[in-house]
Amino acid sequence: MQIETFSLGQLATNCYLAWCEKTREAIVIDPADEGGFISEKILELDLKPVAIIITHGHFDHLLGLLELKLNFSQVPIMMYEADLFLVKSAKKRTQHWLKMQVDPVPIPDIFLKEGDKIKFGQETLTVLHTPGHTPGSICLYNDGAIFTGDTLFAGGVIGRTDLSYSSPKHMSQSLTKVKELLGSKQMYAGHGDSF
Repeated sequence: MQIETFSLGQLATNCYLAWCEKTREAIVIDPADEGGFISEKILELDLKPVAIIITHGHFDHLLGLLELKLNFSQVPIMMYEADLFLVKSAKKRTQHWLKMQVDPVPIPDIFLKEGDKIKFGQETLTVLHTPGHTPGSICLYNDGAIFTGDTLFAGGVIGRTDLSYSSPKHMSQSLTKVKELLGSKQMYAGHGDSF
């Protein structure tokens, strides 16, 4: 699996473009707020996007969805349904936190479940539901990598659990699940360095 990392937007959100070298089929993980930039990279690398995946519903991870959907209308947006309320309120939350107007965010086409497999070419990532930061947070993993979203960052730092819909108890349970998968996998977090 080939992976490109882009730190995008005012909150320096990591967007990942992952693809199968043989077939050029690709997925976009957390398009931040740079749908145009990501679209250009997809074309520049001659990739065939098959899915756009959101690790959780916070606005800084999904404001690029509309432009991506307009440019690649056949490519489904996927996320865990428990964060749908955050997607629906993303425009309002962006205005509150960043004091800026943004385009509406499209509703996902497919709701993921624990254990779902996302295939792109000869590559597969498995969905791990990791609530705590948000109710619908997920990680994606295979034998060599884990995309942790805002569940876990470099240095053992975890995502915020002081929000009204967050849960320290669920975060603790989720971290236990992630720890069981670690091994020698490369970790790709929602912000900051890979580790």
